[in-house]
Amino acid sequence: MKAVVFHEHGGTDKLRYEERPDPVVKENEALIRIQACALNHLDIWGREGLPGIQIPLPHISGSDICGEVASVGKLVSKARPGDSVIVSPGLSCGMCEHCLSGRDSMCRSYKIIGYLVDGGYAELVSVPEANLIPKPEWLKSEEAAAVPLVFMTAWHMLVTRAGVAPGETVLVLGAGSGVGSAAIQIARLWGARVIATAGSEDKLDHAKALGADEAINHTQQDVAEEARRLTGKRGVDIVFEHVGSATWEKSIKALAVGGRLVTCGATTGYAGQTDIRFLYSKQLSILGSYMASKGELLRVVELVRQRRLKPVVDKVYPLADAAKAQERMEKREHFGKIVLRS
Repeated sequence: MKAVVFHEHGGTDKLRYEERPDPVVKENEALIRIQACALNHLDIWGREGLPGIQIPLPHISGSDICGEVASVGKLVSKARPGDSVIVSPGLSCGMCEHCLSGRDSMCRSYKIIGYLVDGGYAELVSVPEANLIPKPEWLKSEEAAAVPLVFMTAWHMLVTRAGVAPGETVLVLGAGSGVGSAAIQIARLWGARVIATAGSEDKLDHAKALGADEAINHTQQDVAEEARRLTGKRGVDIVFEHVGSATWEKSIKALAVGGRLVTCGATTGYAGQTDIRFLYSKQLSILGSYMASKGELLRVVELVRQRRLKPVVDKVYPLADAAKAQERMEKREHFGKIVLRS
């Protein structure tokens, strides 16, 4: 099969479009002929290398996969060749207390397809049958690939961890990102008021079109001050944080008394300075969030099927142009998901 591979860590020049062996399918797995795979910042971090994380080399990135079942192992009971599927990106043991309680991402053996195991920057991938979700018939492959990781992450952050409620105000940072565009929709679905931030007027217009009530240009305005102004100095109930060092202090200052900051990432750096006095005097909560359960993704896909949530595709590249696609993400030129077409 053809795949985009890196043999060593570094820049986009390390990505090679080359011939690789077809995946070996285990008895409980299905071989998926990939039609589309969406990018995530995780792909860039993996390619660059992270301290303390040993990614098997050579490596194929790509966590968000849509395709067609090509063949199945002998223990597969439901999936059939020809089925159109979305791949749930989380791998877990399925037997521990966390897995059996529907908290897959807390499993000690939890891995993400395309991160610590080979993923979707390829023509083929093998995955457990338990990770296959039927694709809504009307959904294009590129749109389906834009759903899994960002929507399940945003759902887990807002619904499961932060407990978003009707009438609350949610500040969504980085609205132009895939997870930001998902968060706007999920917050609105739950009846919240949404304030979105981005670095250009074009992205802010897109955010409003998705349902954001207010927009803040973080290159021209102080996010915390604007958030407080827009809420009559009260502050927001939830900050949807995934940017990291560049926004952390402002995110805490934007919160109302009793507010919750929920975070899933740190694209600008891992160090966040916190004035502990704000934390205890305002009775704030800081919540970590990592991926989501397969059950949560099933709910998301059903809401997509009902057209109540909408995948946002920025641009589609052929698989061979994965380096160009990652460069677009690194330059933050996108709104929504960048997708590779096999």
